[in-house]
Amino acid sequence: MDLTDFTAELLAFGEPTHFEPAFARIRNELFARLAEHGFRSIALETDRVAALDGEFTHGFGDLPANQQLLAWLREYNETAEEPLTFHGFDAPTEMFSAPSPRTYLEHARDFLRIDVDIAALTGDDERWSRSEAILDPAASPGASPEARELRVIADDLLMALDARVEPAARVARIHATAGLDLLRYHAASALPGDQDTRIARLAGARAVIMARNLLDIHASQPGRTFVFAHNGHLGAAAGAMVASRLGDRYAFIAGSLGHSEALGLGEPDPATYEGHLQRGTDVWRLTTELPAGRTRADADYRYAPLTRELLDAADAILHVA
Repeated sequence: MDLTDFTAELLAFGEPTHFEPAFARIRNELFARLAEHGFRSIALETDRVAALDGEFTHGFGDLPANQQLLAWLREYNETAEEPLTFHGFDAPTEMFSAPSPRTYLEHARDFLRIDVDIAALTGDDERWSRSEAILDPAASPGASPEARELRVIADDLLMALDARVEPAARVARIHATAGLDLLRYHAASALPGDQDTRIARLAGARAVIMARNLLDIHASQPGRTFVFAHNGHLGAAAGAMVASRLGDRYAFIAGSLGHSEALGLGEPDPATYEGHLQRGTDVWRLTTELPAGRTRADADYRYAPLTRELLDAADAILHVA
């Protein structure tokens, strides 16, 4: 089959690892092809605000394929009648840290020319961004009276921005939303609980942010959108939320990997899902025939193998040999 056979308005391509560069290279190739078939935007697993300036978070800016994508977009848009747009749909958080909401809320405040001292309420940015604020509920500022007051201010900023229709207001709204999302994330980090409970809670908060951002991009952008992120986000979590709202207007292609020198991953056992897909694949192939088999057990934390649950959520698989 061909990728252009899909009719979904949000077409999501998942990668099973962030450590094998082949997936980002194939993503670029596929998006260039989809741009000739009604796709007008691409959304990646990076902070939405950072992406407004063509920047990546999570260290993804160091990947050559990501820099190549931005260069190709600039070149394409120089002569295109309908330009392509680049988006991030992730939260402005990292694995064990989340920044202060100050700069995001100040951007919206300055656009609206409202006189409110946000810095006086946030205090030192470092008290928010340090890892202890996420790892230790007692060290989190998320439940403080100042944080609760900031959430009211953020809500008021969003109300005012909803009444504005100029393009700059949309950018300001993205900043204000990120600020409010950070306040919610920090509030979740301030809740007590054992480590597993807290990690699951924060992962759930991130999934909600990602899903809402994807739905907003879908609602506000002309044409169709190609989405690229880890399988775990697009096949479950955020992807499940988006699918529940868009139905068949959302499609998920699960990424699968045979072997990888970058990961030290050898050939898959023939009885695994990847082993079945490996047979007959030279470089990569796209298929809607979901394989039988079992989950492979030869990978470390860097590769998330195919599971029955992931395959049940997938509309197709793109297997890289």
